[in-house]
Amino acid sequence: MINPLRALRYSGWLGAEIVKGALTVARDAFTPGTAISPAIIELPLRCVTDLEVSLMASSITITPGTVTLGIAAARGETPPTLFVHAIYGQDPEEVRAGLLDMEQHLLAMTRGKDAPGPDDPPRPTAAPPAGGSPAAARHTSDRAQEAT
Repeated sequence: MINPLRALRYSGWLGAEIVKGALTVARDAFTPGTAISPAIIELPLRCVTDLEVSLMASSITITPGTVTLGIAAARGETPPTLFVHAIYGQDPEEVRAGLLDMEQHLLAMTRGKDAPGPDDPPRPTAAPPAGGSPAAARHTSDRAQEAT
């Protein structure tokens, strides 16, 4: 369960990022010769639950200057991956660092003290059963246990 205080802290941080992004995009919209240099970034995640992945994709999309184009589900040793379009992609590593910072804030909200550190790599995840999501697999497993 997400702690309401951590959710409030994340919402405040995300709100500030939205305002900064909106000001940057607005400035460049009215300035000739802007620094727009679009790029698509592949972002392997440390998020593992459907909720974390969805919140991360939504947080990226509501931040001006970025949009989540797609999500690749976790498969075996490959973590879930987002594909993000950024209009300021001159330095893809800088964009990736900003996105990883967003993920760090999100994981601090969803996991609290159990959140991985900013330098921790994406961790391998077990692939969901064929035709199902991890959430569906948990639900099916719970129902099987209730039946016995």
